[in-house]
Amino acid sequence: MSLARRPLARRLLRLAVSLAILAALLAWVGWRPLLDALSQAAPGWVAVGVVLALLANSVCAWRWRALARHLGHEVTPHWAWVAYLRGQALNAVLPGATVGGDVWRAWALHREGMPLARASASVVLDRLSGLWALVLLGGAVSAAALVVGLPPGAWPGLRGLAMPAAGGLLGLATLALALAPLVLLRVGARLPWAQRSWWRAWGESAQRDAVGLWAQQLGLSLMAQLATVAALMAAARALDLPLAWWWLVPAAAPIFIAAALPVGLGGWGTREAAAVAVLGLLGVPAAQAVAVSVLFGLYPLLQAPLGLLPLPRTEVLPVAGVHDADGTTQPGAGGRY
Repeated sequence: MSLARRPLARRLLRLAVSLAILAALLAWVGWRPLLDALSQAAPGWVAVGVVLALLANSVCAWRWRALARHLGHEVTPHWAWVAYLRGQALNAVLPGATVGGDVWRAWALHREGMPLARASASVVLDRLSGLWALVLLGGAVSAAALVVGLPPGAWPGLRGLAMPAAGGLLGLATLALALAPLVLLRVGARLPWAQRSWWRAWGESAQRDAVGLWAQQLGLSLMAQLATVAALMAAARALDLPLAWWWLVPAAAPIFIAAALPVGLGGWGTREAAAVAVLGLLGVPAAQAVAVSVLFGLYPLLQAPLGLLPLPRTEVLPVAGVHDADGTTQPGAGGRY
């Protein structure tokens, strides 16, 4: 097979995998129960979910812009918002889940003047920051729920003293994970490999204000994930599923991670399979679990037209005092926007 045909073949394979998983789930739960559940969705809660999903994407765009600035370039908030929404629109319609839109975002930053390595790094770090906060959020809520005692029937294997003990251990693990990036910023920036390429800009920024950088990413990522989990909760409420939030927050993590796997089309199929598996542990019937996931999956599609907004032309400016890979200092122009 020629090199030109390989990317197309991979996209078609991912599309086939996504459709196969979705078709298998629909064959299992049946079209009629799924359509019945979706037909009873409350329009008000659906609208709330769309707004919350848009809010989450807006916070993510702010976070991505902040990461790009720490790597040496600064763009306008308007440019970052439109570019991020366009990337999300591509993620929703292209095979490969988050890969297509993320590649486009890196290319867009590079086209505006940011070195390709740093532009790509900003997108990768943006994804890692979101995943970090998602795991932290789920771990913290699960730990708190275990310490205070989950409602009966949640996890039958945990009772009595085992529940607060498990909650305490999970809380300590969550705290360690929360502090790990701060340690990496302090220590990793001094290592020899951190003096090369885009890591130099990251290391210098970390040395100037490692705590500020860590706190900024933690705050923005938690805000984005809280809004996204709230959007999932709105989808559940739209279908009249009164799931307790302390159940739904940790359940959201595997659902969101499955949706981001680069094996399908916009997360379809993998997200529904994860929803059936995870929400089934909470007593949600398979048809309703798929309906919640489908409704949640419609949010990006409803936002996709925003990706057609014209991308504003903006001068991507180097931040003052940031060095290139060759050791030269870029002219200071940071803080203009």
